[in-house]
Amino acid sequence: MLHSKALRATILLVISLPLFAQKPFDLLLKNGHVVDAKNNLDAVRDVAIKDHRIAAVAANIPADQAGKVIDVKGLYVTPGLVDIHVHAYAGTGERGSYAGDLSLYPDGYTLRSGVTTVADAGSSGWRSFPDFKDRVIDRSTTRVLAFLNIVGNGMRGGAIEQNLGDMDAVATANRAKQYPGLIIGIKTAHYAGPEWTPVERAVEAGTLANIPVMVDFGTFRPERPYQDLVLKKLRPGDISTHMYIGSVPMLDDHQKLLPYLAEARQRGVIFDVGHGGGSFLFRQAAPAIEQGWIPDSISTDLHVTSMNDGMKDILNLMSKFLNMGQSIQSVIAETTWHPAREIKQESLGNLSVGAPADIAVLKLVQARPGENFGFVDSSGARMSGTRKLDCELTVKNGLVVYDLNGISREDWKKLGTRYRGQGDKSWDGTR
Repeated sequence: MLHSKALRATILLVISLPLFAQKPFDLLLKNGHVVDAKNNLDAVRDVAIKDHRIAAVAANIPADQAGKVIDVKGLYVTPGLVDIHVHAYAGTGERGSYAGDLSLYPDGYTLRSGVTTVADAGSSGWRSFPDFKDRVIDRSTTRVLAFLNIVGNGMRGGAIEQNLGDMDAVATANRAKQYPGLIIGIKTAHYAGPEWTPVERAVEAGTLANIPVMVDFGTFRPERPYQDLVLKKLRPGDISTHMYIGSVPMLDDHQKLLPYLAEARQRGVIFDVGHGGGSFLFRQAAPAIEQGWIPDSISTDLHVTSMNDGMKDILNLMSKFLNMGQSIQSVIAETTWHPAREIKQESLGNLSVGAPADIAVLKLVQARPGENFGFVDSSGARMSGTRKLDCELTVKNGLVVYDLNGISREDWKKLGTRYRGQGDKSWDGTR
């Protein structure tokens, strides 16, 4: 029998062997075209992950350095997409409400499109946010952040959203300060009256909590001109969403861009797409983009109506901008680093070493000669295009959460006759 000290040493050696056998990286994406706006990277690189974070981005990282290697040659590797305008307060059962049946549980609609982070755009207010957090945020694989509605009861339609008495800047700011980094902004939306009150109280709450404001201007009225919103009412860093909606004064009678827009951007106002079900027109967007009026950020305004209408998903929306003349590098920046920066979440939307390992692997698909793809705006008008983006793979927190064509998997013929699930350590091809 071994001496007790020798036995203990043998046991320790046996326990420690797997540690010494561990490889430097858990997952390695090889040969992809990396586009990372924060780090000005636009080149073929390998991306390595360790302990749920980006561990290295470099040329020719040896494959034997990683426990799992996925060849992504010919594909674009980007930070996980960041969609700052969605509606995700699902499950309450409230009819006709963005705090109910019009919202979508995020995981069914985000990961398959390369989106790893969303910001709910005001579906909940300070009164209802704890329920939203428990019901959706805490149960989602997708990272769900929130703009808090200036209306305490949230985006529930009708008289609820018109109630000036429920727009409490102090209570809204206090709720936001209770959840720093989770509540990342204040939202005002859908107001139909002539007063500036919703915008002013949203800005007050944003100032108190030191977070940005997002404005869906609701009904455009002469008593509160849109020009005054972006030139006078909003602070630098505040966001005007639905930038290509038909109601925005954008083009003169000769289809030339109105100069006040550039002035507003110069003073720091952010312009976000927010396509939605009724807020994006090619007749606004195409001539504006041709003259250089491109988005600061591309967001979907994802909800039950928009996903089944012209918007569809973020990849369809990104493809529209590609076919209106933007570069793929620009479109990726506007769905990764730009929105992350706008909501003050600079750890997201990039592939810096140490950043959360959230990655989208995208395929740029070219139409065959003589054929084209079709894209539709909020009024049902069609635009033809020759390019579109598909999502091949999504990594969230270092784990593969979506894989369209199984590029992270082994062919079944190589796994033996009694293979089991590959997603966990129970697989053993020998039994």
